[in-house]
Amino acid sequence: MTTWNLTGTKKHVLVCNGSSCMRKDGEEITVAIREEIENLELDQQIHTSRTRCNGRCKDACVVIVYPEGNWYSATSTEIGRSIIKSHVDPSVDLQKSLIYDFENSEMIAKNTTARIKGVSKVEKTKV
Repeated sequence: MTTWNLTGTKKHVLVCNGSSCMRKDGEEITVAIREEIENLELDQQIHTSRTRCNGRCKDACVVIVYPEGNWYSATSTEIGRSIIKSHVDPSVDLQKSLIYDFENSEMIAKNTTARIKGVSKVEKTKV
């Protein structure tokens, strides 16, 4: 196994490879994201990790970018590539793909009319 030296890394991109995301082209989206990082010569700045389920299966394939804390619904390889492009070109518009934005120390749901709200963690603990 490889042990990476992540010194100098500016972004960490987490790509869900849970079963729902994999059924919705998670492997292809993961490869596209990694290819775009290589094409833009951002290997030293952006590290990727495959994750298991992130709990937003209806938004598959879920891609999370830190340190911003933005969660995206990457429904195609092109959206996956655009997520990477947006970090070098701020004119790339990802608003329709944004699930959550981390603002003022909390997750803020975006595009709520187009997305399932999901089970509230507060409600779940009361059951």
